[in-house]
Amino acid sequence: MHLQDHILMQFEREAADYGFHRIAGVDEAGRGPLAGPIVAAAVVLAEPVAGLNDSKQLTASQRESFFEVLTEGPHSIGVAVIDEGTIDRYGIQPANYAAMAQAVGALSPPPDFLLVDGFLIRGCPLPQKPIVKGDCRSASIAAASIIAKVTRDRIMDGLDEQYPMYGFARHKGYATREHLDALSRLGPCPAHRRSFAPLSESVTTATLFD
Repeated sequence: MHLQDHILMQFEREAADYGFHRIAGVDEAGRGPLAGPIVAAAVVLAEPVAGLNDSKQLTASQRESFFEVLTEGPHSIGVAVIDEGTIDRYGIQPANYAAMAQAVGALSPPPDFLLVDGFLIRGCPLPQKPIVKGDCRSASIAAASIIAKVTRDRIMDGLDEQYPMYGFARHKGYATREHLDALSRLGPCPAHRRSFAPLSESVTTATLFD
């Protein structure tokens, strides 16, 4: 095993040393964009995967390659998607917790320990360890970051076909200049998160003049 791959399995080995057998990495994609869902993934690696890294450190083609390796291999994968309407209704952090918990719940058989990127999953009863910048420090979390990112990017590509004037395939819903310019010209579409600034400000202002 390459040294970096060995280092990325450190937290998994520590959990195994404590007697845990099914250790899942959990991560999300899409917490910050102005449009589209938040997607979470949970991954139990059946064996080390060479070259895994944080999805943000990989090119789109590298992410797609790892996605195929992970989904076609012996690994256990759970995915959850929380749409923009639910995000607006409950807030992004509750939606984030819900997506992660649902992704964990989709694993079969269930995990007995979680390695989570950044924070504890509130309301999840399983033992878990939050790891700051876990997507570049844990192989399982890196795998989850790739699954979540590729899944969400494909959803945004589909939304681009529905609403081609916003450029979703290029910016994936993030607040780029192109996206903000399109919003200023066209206003929001059904895929936008109305509770996010600047959308929340424009929606609130508009209602004053109804």
